[in-house]
Formats: sequence, C-alpha cells, structure tokens
Amino acid sequence: MLQRLLLVFFFAVLPLAIMRASPVPPDLELALKRFQAEGAPGWAFVQTTESAGKNLVEHYNPAKPEFSRWTLLKKDGSPPSESETRDYKDRLSRRTSGGTAPNVKDQLDLASCAVVSDTDDRAIYHFPLKPGGNDDHSAAHMAAVFTLHKPTNTIERVELASFEPFSPVFAIKIAEAKTTLNYSLPVGGRPSLLQQITVHIRGRAMWVKSLDQDMVVAFSDHEYVGKKPAPTPAPATAADEKPARPEAVAP
Repeated sequence: MLQRLLLVFFFAVLPLAIMRASPVPPDLELALKRFQAEGAPGWAFVQTTESAGKNLVEHYNPAKPEFSRWTLLKKDGSPPSESETRDYKDRLSRRTSGGTAPNVKDQLDLASCAVVSDTDDRAIYHFPLKPGGNDDHSAAHMAAVFTLHKPTNTIERVELASFEPFSPVFAIKIAEAKTTLNYSLPVGGRPSLLQQITVHIRGRAMWVKSLDQDMVVAFSDHEYVGKKPAPTPAPATAADEKPARPEAVAP
C-alpha cells in the first residue's frame, strides 16, 4: 500500500557545483539521532490522501487496540457505505501502525555529507543513499536532502529522489520520482509532527503500462493520546550531550 509505494521513490539530486563536502556537523548528527520519519509517537491524527482524482480521509489513534487504530471517515468526499467500511476493515491487518513515512536516516551515506546552503536559521544537507538490503536496487540511483531548522535543532523537511532512471524490479522502469516530507516545528509543548507527504512518479511497467502518479498525503487534527504527558521540546544542540567538565580541586 502507501508505505511500500513511498519507500521506492526519491528526490532529484541538486547540482554538485553548489555543494561542498563536509563532515556531519554535531548539531545535524544530534537532530538525525532524534528524528522520527513518522513524527513523535503517541499522537492521533487525520490522514487525507488525494491521488488520481480520488480522496480518502482516515483517522489514526495509536491508543486503540491494534486492529482498531484506523477508521475510514470519508471516501471521495462522502461518508463510506457499509460495503466500503467492511472492505476497509478487512484490510486493517496491513495497517496496524501509523507506518506512512519512509524512514531513510539509516540509509544515509554520512561520510558523503555535503552542504547545499547554510544560513542563520536553516542549513540544507545532501546525502547519497546506501542500499537498505540485498534486494534494494534503487538506493544507488537516489539521494536525500535534509533541511535542519537551527533554532530548534529539528529536521523540518526531507526530500528523497532519483537522479537517473532505474529499475527497482524486473520490467519496471522509473524515469523520475520525488518524495517530499514536511514537518511542523516544535512549539507550545507540541513536538515536531508530520504535516504532509507529496509523491511524484513517472515510469512504466512491462514497457507499456504507465506508472505515472501524483499523490498528496496531509496530516491534521493532531491530538496526543499517549499514556504520558506530551513532551515539551526545547531547542537542543550537540553541546547538550557533552558531559560537563569537572571543576579543578584545590590541593
């Protein structure tokens, strides 16, 4: 479904002339360690998916029992019929978590980090991707761009895409693909939360069937339903993880 689809498609590489190679900065390293592609855990939300003229509105509540976490609210602008609700529930075994966003931070080639731009508020970094497994035939043709919001030390945007045509599996050819994930900034006791995913795909299967697709997934009405109070985020830097230097002891 959506999760498997998103894991395949990624962002066109920016020209190398505008980037300079650099070790991963400490603040970015810390932000990546804290980054969760799905957003902060324990939050319920409404997910609206629009693609090919169709619309699906769902509600996700992680506090509910495993196979009751997803609820179909609307299909193509109207409340679902009994048969649509029944079919939807039959597929819930594939939707036992909020698993919507691809988690690529473990595939970043950190040794090849390059700085795209760096201002007072934001820094943008480019990474090639490493294969996620022996059957991953896409990573070598893709790259990732992460936007770091410096004041909150938060990953604000992730762009993933192909920089050349590739075949993830036999008889499927991806000409171009781009996935963009946008996150809110932590404010007022709310942590960083996933806001939107956009997907752009151009390709063919069996050299005949079109795989062209444009999709937008929006997340709204976030509500904390975890057992503990929602965390109050504070701007963090790499210096926060360094142990304090012991004071000298007088002889």
